Amino acid sequence: MATKKKIRLKKKFKKRLKLLFLLSVIVLICIFGGKKIYENVKYQKTLEYQFTKKGYEIDTFKLVDAKCNDEHKEYLLNEDKIDYIKYIIGNKYYIDKNFEAYLSYYQENSKKSFEDIISLVNVEATKPWYEGVTETDVSNKYEILVNKYNVLPENYDVGTIKTFSSTYAYGTVQAEETCYEAFIQMAKSAKLEDITLILTSGYRSRENQTSIYNDMKNSKGAEYADQYAARPGSSEHETGLALDILTYNAFTETFKTTKAYEWLHAHAHEFGFIERYQEGKEYLTGYAAESWHYRYVGVELAKKVKEAGITYDEYYAFYMENR
Repeated sequence: MATKKKIRLKKKFKKRLKLLFLLSVIVLICIFGGKKIYENVKYQKTLEYQFTKKGYEIDTFKLVDAKCNDEHKEYLLNEDKIDYIKYIIGNKYYIDKNFEAYLSYYQENSKKSFEDIISLVNVEATKPWYEGVTETDVSNKYEILVNKYNVLPENYDVGTIKTFSSTYAYGTVQAEETCYEAFIQMAKSAKLEDITLILTSGYRSRENQTSIYNDMKNSKGAEYADQYAARPGSSEHETGLALDILTYNAFTETFKTTKAYEWLHAHAHEFGFIERYQEGKEYLTGYAAESWHYRYVGVELAKKVKEAGITYDEYYAFYMENR
């Protein structure tokens, strides 16, 4: 009898253990299932979910989340999916304040590359030259951006101007004193490698620039003048920081084929100079390529511009105005 009772108790105990196990499993399922449901509900309230539900890839959302302000994120969620947005926002030189301008310009110029769209909008070259001109920031004169949209104030203080000797220049050529010293150092360094650098033009007063522009305009027309010269106030030569550099037996048209140009291309930045109007970038700078035109910006900045491999207009828009 005692043995049968023990067997019954044992069976009863086993049933209770099974019941407890089943209850535990149910509880765990409820806990983890409920947690998952909660997490899903919580996730559905996130921007990531909203963007993926809209059809955007996770990588695109990450770009938007990192680079766009709330207003632009909201715009993308409220409008139809923009398939090309990742190419705009993913561009290295994307500036969020230009978000609407990028989209608007692309809609009218969809055959242009996204790289060109970003560059053109950033430097404001989507509008006609000299339209919407503003007075440029002159708080740091070595960083000044002077072009067809950013002009010097009429009372701009160029600082101390020095005149180069005939060793370094054809005729009378002048420059701001820091630019002056930097060029002499550069010319001496080039000479050590049997490269002779000769200046043909430097600082120009507002009156001188006016005369140059008007003469070209009167002889060859406004369109030609605007391509090859600068209107008063929009010439870098008025800053005293721009130099036209040639060498013996070379003209502007052939300078790029000389060893002097090769040397400058490789070393000018080490002395604070950048080639200002690069070939193939006319649509951004507003000027025909000038392999002889160099601008002093200081050694540190010149190295950065050289490393970036973009025009000064592009560099200024992204790294300086956007900082």
